[in-house]
Amino acid sequence: MGAAAILPVGPGDDMTPSASISPGPSVSGTEAHGEPLVDAYRTLLAQYRRLGQVSPPAAVLPVVAEQTRALRALAERTGSRTGRELLALAARFAEFTGWLSQEADDEDAALHWTAHAVDLAAASGDRDLASYALVRRALITYYRGEADETIALAEGASSDRLPPRVRGLAAQREAQGHALAGDYDACMRGLDRARSLLARDPGPSSGGPVLGTIHLNDPVSMITGWCLVDLGRPRAAAEILDRECARLPVAAWRTQVRYGVRRALAHARAGEIDHACELTEQLLPLATTVSSATIATDLRRLSSTVSRHPRNRSYLAVSPRLAAVLTPAP
Repeated sequence: MGAAAILPVGPGDDMTPSASISPGPSVSGTEAHGEPLVDAYRTLLAQYRRLGQVSPPAAVLPVVAEQTRALRALAERTGSRTGRELLALAARFAEFTGWLSQEADDEDAALHWTAHAVDLAAASGDRDLASYALVRRALITYYRGEADETIALAEGASSDRLPPRVRGLAAQREAQGHALAGDYDACMRGLDRARSLLARDPGPSSGGPVLGTIHLNDPVSMITGWCLVDLGRPRAAAEILDRECARLPVAAWRTQVRYGVRRALAHARAGEIDHACELTEQLLPLATTVSSATIATDLRRLSSTVSRHPRNRSYLAVSPRLAAVLTPAP
């Protein structure tokens, strides 16, 4: 985290999306030894992503935002090839900052940083991130409950010219939009497309960071379970989510809570209140730790569902803690 202090950005640094960005002339010796520098920042991004899994967004967001600015400034002082690679990494830092902003319940900042990531990526020659940004924006509209906008944004990243991973992630998001709209057939077609495309994903080139989640063994199956909850098929959803949640990495706390809460919601809507409350009880400590605005959306749905059984002992036991997690800090 001290890297931001090593590479300070002056008070006049402009990180607005409209800023003109281009790698400057080579810093002496940097071009010849650029690969270790780029590798170090890739490792740093991976570490920040790990921190984002086990920490509240407010603990990680400021340093990642500052690191984005510092990395961009370094890229502008570095030779052309290494500078472009550093700009591409700055774009990924900016995209991650946008995601953290959404987790911190700041949609405006999330959209701002996502747009900034597109500009940085374009300056580095990476056009694919601009399309992936549509997938990110579609996640924001999904959590707003805007099905049509979610579908439209995801469809904007379906061009055959894009890599299979970007198109596969877009197809998944489109499927989530169709599930939100209650269109089972369109949702399943989107998920089938996603599975086919992600199966063709060759992985990131040159050891670059992966776009999207890195903690799901079978993302399409997990998202299928997710969509079935929105489609009003909670028993089928619970069966899939039970299986897929058991495969999640132990250290991926945020991912465990995200899909674990949706799993508990599926069981609750299937009428399995005791089991849903048991799952919720297990998740609440991690939910408190990671403090996610998007996860809170499903926690509120879960609370609303189990509260329809006010005399259930399991509900009475878990409800005070559930209410405490959902109560904003003063």
